[in-house]
Amino acid sequence: MSSSTGAVPLIGVVGPCGSGKSTLIEALESRGFRCRHIAQEHSYVPYMWQRITNPDVLILLTATYTTCTLRRRLNWTEAEYSEQLQRLEHARRHADLIIATDDLTPAGVLAEALSFVRARLP
Repeated sequence: MSSSTGAVPLIGVVGPCGSGKSTLIEALESRGFRCRHIAQEHSYVPYMWQRITNPDVLILLTATYTTCTLRRRLNWTEAEYSEQLQRLEHARRHADLIIATDDLTPAGVLAEALSFVRARLP
């Protein structure tokens, strides 16, 4: 897969801790996509995702506090989770695709991402 410049397009993935970013990136990369995990949820700079990566496609993964906590066995508060969501708001407004991962398997998240990316990128 290549963009109009001939380079493999860059897919940026953001979301709160435990939403499935690493799992999705691994699956996409194993299929030849170039991805970047953007730790926007930890940055006070709202547009960090653009400054560091500026991806061709931005995917935002979402999941509830309960789901994220169970998946990663996180020891955090709902306030800390809410702070991550606030830090992701700029990326949310600019996301090309938002996938709610709570009720999806990793294969289901991948299927949604692949369907979108293959239709969107040349």
